[in-house]
Amino acid sequence: MSNEENVTPEETIQPQPSEAIEVNNESATDQVKNTVGNMLSSFLSLKETNPKVFFGTIAGAVILVVLMMSTGGSSSKPALSGPKNMNLAIGQSYSLKSANAYDPAATVRLVSTPGAIAAYDDTEEADRSGACQHMPQGTRVSVLEFADAFGKQNAYAKVRVAEGDCKGNEAWALAIDIQ
Repeated sequence: MSNEENVTPEETIQPQPSEAIEVNNESATDQVKNTVGNMLSSFLSLKETNPKVFFGTIAGAVILVVLMMSTGGSSSKPALSGPKNMNLAIGQSYSLKSANAYDPAATVRLVSTPGAIAAYDDTEEADRSGACQHMPQGTRVSVLEFADAFGKQNAYAKVRVAEGDCKGNEAWALAIDIQ
C-alpha cells in the first residue's frame, strides 16, 4: 500500500493560515497590553515608594514639552529673491527682461490685450511666428499706461517698442518683465 492510501481524510486537514495569524495577533496584543500595564504599574508604584523620583519625572517631561514648544521655530522668514516689480513710470524708457527665464535667448511675450497672457497658448503656428509677439530680452520700450489684473495693481503695462523691426508697435507686457 502506498502512503496516500494509508492516510485518512481527517489527518490531511491543516489549520488555515488565517486562523494561525489571528491566534498570533491576539497573543501579540495581549503581550503589548501586559507590557504596557506592567510599565504603568511600576511607574505608579514609584509614587508610593519614591515620590521624589515620580514627581521629578513628570516635571522633567513637562519642562521638555514646554521647551520644545517655545523653541519650535523662528518668527522671521527668509527673504525670497524672486522678481521684483519696479516702480514703473509712464513715459520712461525701460528694457524687456523675462523674470522667469535664465536663458539669455528667451523672449518676452507681448499681447494685444492685458490678461491675455493668462490664457496664453502658442500651439498654433501663427502664435509662435506672429510679428512682434515675442521680443528678445534687452529690447528698449517705453511705458504708455498700466492695467490692474487678478487683484494686483499695475500688473500689466502697455509699451511702445523703441528699437528693432517692431519699432513703434504698441502691445501689453507683464510689468515684472519690464526693468
